[in-house]
Amino acid sequence: MSVSSLPPAIFVMGPTASGKTDVAMSLREHLPVDIISVDSAQVYRQMDIGSAKPDRESLKKHPHQLIDIRDPVDTYSAGDFLKDAREKMGEISAAGRIPLLVGGTMLYFKVLLEGLAELPQANQVIRNELQERADKSGWPSLYEELKRIDPSTAGRLHPNHSQRIQRALEVYLITGSPLSELQSLSKGQGIEGEYQVIQLALVCNNRSLLHERIAQRFRLMMELGLESEVKALYQRGDLTAASTAMRSAGYRQLWDYCDGLLTLEEAIEKGIIATRQLAKRQITWLRNWPNAHEIQVDNGAQYYNYTNICSQSLKILRESPILWR
Repeated sequence: MSVSSLPPAIFVMGPTASGKTDVAMSLREHLPVDIISVDSAQVYRQMDIGSAKPDRESLKKHPHQLIDIRDPVDTYSAGDFLKDAREKMGEISAAGRIPLLVGGTMLYFKVLLEGLAELPQANQVIRNELQERADKSGWPSLYEELKRIDPSTAGRLHPNHSQRIQRALEVYLITGSPLSELQSLSKGQGIEGEYQVIQLALVCNNRSLLHERIAQRFRLMMELGLESEVKALYQRGDLTAASTAMRSAGYRQLWDYCDGLLTLEEAIEKGIIATRQLAKRQITWLRNWPNAHEIQVDNGAQYYNYTNICSQSLKILRESPILWR
């Protein structure tokens, strides 16, 4: 099949709190697209507020695939997403419409495009930070952290296997995904060569402004009932801090509050910090992302109106020979 005859697909990527979902739903008002969520937390039922799922009214008007497809007790990997997303993209394309994939789980986008690439190269800054922490608290302490993040890898290691613990934590800090999950995937399963993909990346120049938005959004989530949402999950009795779903930013910190390890205000502050760290990882991914059309969502001092951002997105899409061949 020639490149020009391949079906189109659209990616809308960006850090948390950059307005990706609003942009995707706006685009659906103008283009024959169907939305697929690319979010490792939104796949889970009962995790609505903390994962920033669109509300019921929005989902009724703009249905999203791959939302609420797993119970929080289940695991959901990048490999699962690859299989599910390919299936949904095929169904949408077969119906004569365009799959629009939106979210911030950058590993999912990468695996969807190209299958599993090689594991990330060593990052000396991160390694030095991990070594400093080990010097203060010991490798068994970092091993306990690895058990929470990646119990599968930790189960194969001794608490004093310093180099392997360091590498596993390093991979997680770089990619946001456990080493065991990355190793479980195989190469050559991506959609490259099957679709022509137009990639839109929402980027933020003012990091302080993004941090302010993250803090405001997290506190709004608390007002909407995030504490009660996490308490309901905690009281189920079949979940732990090591559960895949509970590793999500915000949920993990409020889980520690439910465990009595943090006060509520401490959990909120740590949840905001964890979300900022997530945004930093997402921005790092996007900084090195090839073939993406960047769309500024701030002008250095404030965020643009989403109508303006949608107009920029539409301009890029309407100029694309992929959509209008």
